[in-house]
Amino acid sequence: MVNMPMVGAVEDLPDPFGELGCPISDSELRETAYELFVGACRSSGSKPLTYIPQSEKKAERSSSSTALSLQRSLTSSAAGKVKAALGLKSKSPRKGEWEGEQKGRKSAATIGEQMRAQMGVSQQTDSRVRKVLLRVAAGQLGRRFESIVLPLELLQHFRPSDFTNQLEYEACMKRNFKLLELGLLHHPRVPLSKSDTSAQRLMQISRGFSVKPNGKTNESMEVLRSVVMSLAGRSFDDSPSNECHWADGYPLNLRLYQMLLEACFDINDETSIIEEVDEVLDFVKKTWVVLGLNQRLHNICFSWVLFLHYVETGQIENDLLFAASNLLTEVEREPETTRDPEYSKILNVILNVMLGWAEKRLLTYHETFHSGNTELMQSVVSLGISSAKILAQHASLEYRKKRKEVDIARDRVETYIRSSVRSDFAQRMEKISLIKRSSNNQQTSIPILSILAQEVTEMATNEKETYSVILKRWHPLAAGVAVATLHRCYGKELKQFVSSISELTPDAVQVLITADKLEKCLVQIAVEDSVDSDDGGKAIIKEMSPYEAETMINTLVKSWMRTRLDILKEWVDRNLQQEIWNAQANKEHVAPSAVEVLRTVDETVEAFFLLPIPIQPDLVADLVTGFDRCLQHYITKAKSGCGTRNSYIPSMPALTRCSTGSKFFKKKEKSQMALRRKSQVGSSNVGDTFGIPQLCVRINTMQRMRSGIDYLEKKIITHMRNSGLIDLNSSNGLGMKFELSAAACLEGIQQLCEATGFKVIFHELSPVLWDSLYAGEVSSSRIEPFLQVLEKYLEIIATTVHDRVRTRAITEVMKAAFEGFLLVLLAGGPSRAFTLQDYAMIDEDFKLLTDLFWSNGDGLPTDLIDKLSTTVKRVLPLLRMDTEGLIQQFSQVTLENHGSSAKSGLPLPPTSGQWNPTEPNTLLRVLCHRNDVVASKFLKKTYGLPNKL
Repeated sequence: MVNMPMVGAVEDLPDPFGELGCPISDSELRETAYELFVGACRSSGSKPLTYIPQSEKKAERSSSSTALSLQRSLTSSAAGKVKAALGLKSKSPRKGEWEGEQKGRKSAATIGEQMRAQMGVSQQTDSRVRKVLLRVAAGQLGRRFESIVLPLELLQHFRPSDFTNQLEYEACMKRNFKLLELGLLHHPRVPLSKSDTSAQRLMQISRGFSVKPNGKTNESMEVLRSVVMSLAGRSFDDSPSNECHWADGYPLNLRLYQMLLEACFDINDETSIIEEVDEVLDFVKKTWVVLGLNQRLHNICFSWVLFLHYVETGQIENDLLFAASNLLTEVEREPETTRDPEYSKILNVILNVMLGWAEKRLLTYHETFHSGNTELMQSVVSLGISSAKILAQHASLEYRKKRKEVDIARDRVETYIRSSVRSDFAQRMEKISLIKRSSNNQQTSIPILSILAQEVTEMATNEKETYSVILKRWHPLAAGVAVATLHRCYGKELKQFVSSISELTPDAVQVLITADKLEKCLVQIAVEDSVDSDDGGKAIIKEMSPYEAETMINTLVKSWMRTRLDILKEWVDRNLQQEIWNAQANKEHVAPSAVEVLRTVDETVEAFFLLPIPIQPDLVADLVTGFDRCLQHYITKAKSGCGTRNSYIPSMPALTRCSTGSKFFKKKEKSQMALRRKSQVGSSNVGDTFGIPQLCVRINTMQRMRSGIDYLEKKIITHMRNSGLIDLNSSNGLGMKFELSAAACLEGIQQLCEATGFKVIFHELSPVLWDSLYAGEVSSSRIEPFLQVLEKYLEIIATTVHDRVRTRAITEVMKAAFEGFLLVLLAGGPSRAFTLQDYAMIDEDFKLLTDLFWSNGDGLPTDLIDKLSTTVKRVLPLLRMDTEGLIQQFSQVTLENHGSSAKSGLPLPPTSGQWNPTEPNTLLRVLCHRNDVVASKFLKKTYGLPNKL
């Protein structure tokens, strides 16, 4: 934000000198200064201040070397030392001016004439002054100019006839009396003593003196002279001195000197210094002895005059400010070694005004300077820094304190940078806020802080390219300080914004992303600016506390994810309690809740990758992990309560031996069992959420979840490739897998298929299997009823279960059927007893059972059936083995398994549940179900088994 330069700006500066204490006008001071100038120059040599053209000067150089101190050329070729030292350019005259100069060379002019014109003194006044000075010189032969009191001499030697009228004469007399009062009473070089009566006497004379037509009486002048010389001749140590102190007290001396220095400015162009400034200053300096000045005071005063002219002429000639700054640099290079109270007073008042003026602009330099006036900015900074340095040096000397090792320039410039940057930032912030408020009805979508971030980026770039180039002269890390300040200003606004947001919104994301980009830009500028610094810019970088915008974004995104995961988990818990697992709910025969869960997850994943944020792999991993657990939770809840194979397998009855008639059932018992079988098969699963159709729906749901998980994984990997997070040719998602839920699906499918198979065989078909098959005579309780009912259930499973898991589900039914078949044969209890002749029917029944699952080639594969029926096929031949052979084989195997521990008798083998023709328990159970006297006696004798439960 840059305002127009200071061109044309006229302002009132505080007067560093204050009031003189006596009413005297500038014109009166100027006339006195001119009298002092002429008197000082006349007393320094015997020749007048003569002007000699340059052409004549070259010819006369050899013969007039002794007069060069008084005879100076006023051409631009001779003038140059002062301007060069001040950094001022000599102006090339335009055509008309050059012709006028050439004509002017034809006539001679003195330096006095030049000064007279510059100071606005009339020729009549000049002539009068020169005449009276001749009279003074005649009356003061041999005395130096600094040993006389000029106003006193003028009072004595001016005559009414020197003036055009009496009023003019009286005004001159009054002016000189004022000067005596100012120089001897109000601003004496040596402070007045209260006991000194001369001061009171002078005041009385000055107030009571009247000018008579015939002039002044010798008596009254003698009294005045006595009083004046008594006051002017005083010294600090009361030692006698030939010097008179009447114009060397502060601030009278500086006011008079200011009038002389102002003659260095062209009366036709107040913004430029005359080309003859070298010669003019040479003669102006001759007044130092009277005014009590030296080179340092001259530099301070001339710097002030240059500065004052720059301000009073509208601040349009930057060279004047540049010159004032250069003069202060000279003062700074010549440090004060001894304390001078007079100099201290002058120094403080002038430099404080200049410093105040400079800092008023520098503390908000963005409002004043821009890329078009950087030279002016350099001059203002130089002026302010020099003023501050000199004041610091002087303060250290004045208070006799050892200065701390402080880089004043660096500290001041850093203060300017921070102050101006803060001010500019605040103005831009206010401007953006006003625009935003005024455009509320237009529904502007860009947040204030996003706009501000763009503004700050522009500010930083402008700072680096425009201002820091200048300020780097005094502060090596100027750009770094500026961007660090901007970083803090924006950070304060950002912190306030972040504290007000609790969820991920488009505005929040946009602000944080722009803040992150801004921070990277500012840090980059600071790093580049600090390359050559001693600490590598660590101090500046340390000052820039990270915005942690990415962390804030990640936190908000995680909160966003957590909210959706919590909602989904709550939805899962609520809807699974209401789920009825109806196979007719949809064509896929899956639970509607599963479809909804996968849809919700899919939409959330899509929404996540549409977030206007830089996607981080860690965030994706968190999202996958969260949904993985949520889906696992659904799967776990969906399969809970469905049971396992052990939930349906009946407990094995105690071992018994067969007895006569044990294989025969009464007709009444058989009819009751048939009635029970009929009622159970026809009414099963009504209103049961764990019925066979419902379990099939659960199996399908697991399969649907599995395929949905595969789809989600592929979708996430695609999004990550599109975001550049993984290589396009990469086939994996860097571990972005739904591992828990995928494993839970596989486990759930296996568990549900197994539970379905065992529930069909041992629960649904229990009346036709466990209760009926081979109960009593084998010939009257064959497998056909069981197969008829089983076929209906297989049809339900085949038409309901998804084709991807149908084979597994039917396989589990077959495995359960085979196990049930063996349980009937080996652990069917005392109601089942088999003879050797029963083997053929049982073997035929098993073949019918396997044929049902083969289903003429439309069912399970033959190799799968053969593989899973191996155990049954190996056990069945035991049913046709003679009893003696069984007993012998059982005894042999038992002794082999137990070794020496079986010497006292055959131990009862434990029930392993793993049926095998060479396993003792299997052989024992065949004997228990053998309808044979030999077997019964062996079991009674060996183990004492009963013939009934």
